[in-house]
Amino acid sequence: MPRGLGDIPSLRLERLQKFVTKFQTPPNLVLSSMFPSRQSDSSTIKWESQEGSRGMSPFKPAGAPTQKTAPLGVAEHSAEAAFWGDKMFFDEEFLNNLRKEGTESTYLSAEQRLSRELAKLVIRAKRRREWMFVKMLFSGSFDYDVKEGYKASVDYSLPSASSVSLGATARWNTGTNKDILGDIIDGKNHIEDECGGTVDYCICNSTVLKYLAFDETIQNLLSKSTFGSGDLFKGNVDKLTGVNPKVIAALLDIPNIIVYNERFEVREWLTGAVTGGSTTSISVADASDFEAGATLRFVDVSAGTYEEETIASVDVEASTVTVSSAPTASFKAAEDYVTMRKKYIGDTKFSMWCSRIDGEPISEYWEAPFGLDRHYGLKSDRWEDKDPDGVWIRIEDKGLPVLYQRDAVYNLTVEA
Repeated sequence: MPRGLGDIPSLRLERLQKFVTKFQTPPNLVLSSMFPSRQSDSSTIKWESQEGSRGMSPFKPAGAPTQKTAPLGVAEHSAEAAFWGDKMFFDEEFLNNLRKEGTESTYLSAEQRLSRELAKLVIRAKRRREWMFVKMLFSGSFDYDVKEGYKASVDYSLPSASSVSLGATARWNTGTNKDILGDIIDGKNHIEDECGGTVDYCICNSTVLKYLAFDETIQNLLSKSTFGSGDLFKGNVDKLTGVNPKVIAALLDIPNIIVYNERFEVREWLTGAVTGGSTTSISVADASDFEAGATLRFVDVSAGTYEEETIASVDVEASTVTVSSAPTASFKAAEDYVTMRKKYIGDTKFSMWCSRIDGEPISEYWEAPFGLDRHYGLKSDRWEDKDPDGVWIRIEDKGLPVLYQRDAVYNLTVEA
């Protein structure tokens, strides 16, 4: 390239970082933007969590020492901050078009593409942060890379009594003795009993919302309420079910109901050939984000075709994904790839929580410093490559969500 990166305004670091800073979290990523953030002094995150919060000061005689107290159920936690990022390469032709004079349409096209691709990198980084919040609140733990070849695990110690799986006869879709409203009231009462909090949020996807909306008991209550059964299908309705979630929330006496259908995608190149009709253990570059029970799509890049199989198990150490049945076609290593698309909140989950206990948030996101300049939060970077000519743009972030009140969350598995 005849000139350096500095003469391309759109690639100046200050402009790239300004874009990253101003880019808003997409509105469909709700959990990671719900709780406040703070900065950690180091990459090792330490915090205390507790169960229960209804302490009361004891009486004391005048002149007597004050009694020492401490929060109930306190647990100390320590974990290394997670580190993640992406980079993207822009070649010489693209960069020349970006600075080309006298051709406004070409310039704008390149400028728009740069903005679009940078937005993709930012959104991918924000999706990872959202994924961590989902795992913390609804699974209670997750694994992540800390150094090459080494993985860390963070366990938030969710109480077992706060994660309930309904029996076959009580399941919300197929149960012969289901009691959806009773199950939700039990969860609200459990949180109230354990920590004194009042549930102000519940979350599910459209599939579970449909179970709620068409439940006979709930329908009967709505027909007798001030809403009337017709209001359930009027106003700001969920686009997949035609149901107004606010009517359900009002009936449940939960101020906020989040209907969450957002998905994330995991894509990995095949590192071993897949022989049609026989190969069930699929070798990939990194298997850590794949999950058993999800659907694995095999993509033939040259043919433009794909087929899907169910993931039976995942071996992170061996970087393999085992499918329940071998695909019919064969797929090539280093040419074809597999993807997994999965909902953040599955079709079997209904969860509730109180966002604050005694006026304090139950969770925070801790930003950790990284880079030579001890940067906090999303950071952009770029550098030139000479063979082939081009430029790399990178987006990175480092941090960890923490949970202070372990018994403020109640998770229901409503279907098998």
